[in-house]
Amino acid sequence: MEQLDALVADGTTYMGTSHRQATVRNKVGEVREGLNALFSLPDGYEVLLGNGGTTTFWDAATFQLISHHSQHLSFGEFSSKFAAAVKSAPHLSDPQIIESEVGSHPMAEANDEVDLYALTHNETSTGVMMEIQRPPGAKGLVAVDATSGAGGLMVDPTQFDCYYFAPQKSFASDGGLWLALCSPAAIERIESLAAADRWTPASLDLKIALDNSRLNQTYNTPALATIHLLASQIKWMNDNGGLSFSSGRSRQSAEILYTWAEASDFATPFVSNPAHRSKVVGTIDFRDDIDATLIAKILRANGVVDTDPYRKLGRNQLRIAMFPAIDPEDVASLLACVNYVVGHL
Repeated sequence: MEQLDALVADGTTYMGTSHRQATVRNKVGEVREGLNALFSLPDGYEVLLGNGGTTTFWDAATFQLISHHSQHLSFGEFSSKFAAAVKSAPHLSDPQIIESEVGSHPMAEANDEVDLYALTHNETSTGVMMEIQRPPGAKGLVAVDATSGAGGLMVDPTQFDCYYFAPQKSFASDGGLWLALCSPAAIERIESLAAADRWTPASLDLKIALDNSRLNQTYNTPALATIHLLASQIKWMNDNGGLSFSSGRSRQSAEILYTWAEASDFATPFVSNPAHRSKVVGTIDFRDDIDATLIAKILRANGVVDTDPYRKLGRNQLRIAMFPAIDPEDVASLLACVNYVVGHL
């Protein structure tokens, strides 16, 4: 609510103007500086942004982040999509794909032929998170899809070269924008591939995105409200203690959720390994004789929304968000509602 109030307060001078005007560029600069502080980025790292969200960034990466050969960890719907985009790119070799069963995650393997390792910090579809570490002995770049993890999970920036995400999860904004925290090595890769005359559509050109980001703008017009809401959320995080604060909120919510599920006689965490259980998206299986879909419908009819499972996973479960903006007490209240509904079915 505070984010919306801030947008309304600035609306008459901020909305409706060119994204190349100072009012908008200053807000983009606030986002870039705020993310630099939030993630404690080392010297030389830069914050890039562009239109289109994470899916668009995958396509952009096939042009100007992967030289020839990539390795992908695939352990859910979203971690598999980047690999699929690379596999269909005619100018790249078929990617190496390392898979694991849903509910777990595989480990990257150093390979001298690989010039980019594609990891996922949090698999939104299954509620599996993984610690971000460079594969021992790996020489390629490490690119991390952090769409649902960024801001809600701790991460060491020295362990990645490109940490990319969209603002609609932990940053409580809207979609349609991608952001990427890039190391000097990633910047060098972008610049070298751009100089190599590899044909790239302008809207997917990371060199164009880099040049515009340095001017605190995007190549084409962004959704201004999204940027304003994002800036407010980043400021809230930094003002209250930074990433340790925001990830701590998610960690507290996760403790509430998984403690409840383990004590329940009708629910259990879908992810069996506690170390792999996401602290931002929890997936909870229900006993076969209890219809989780019906629970979600009843909750929605009473104003408790978006607890639905990921449809392609096909499990009798609820999927519960635990992003930093969600008060841990609200997670506890949600679980009390679930107990009440189950008790009356």
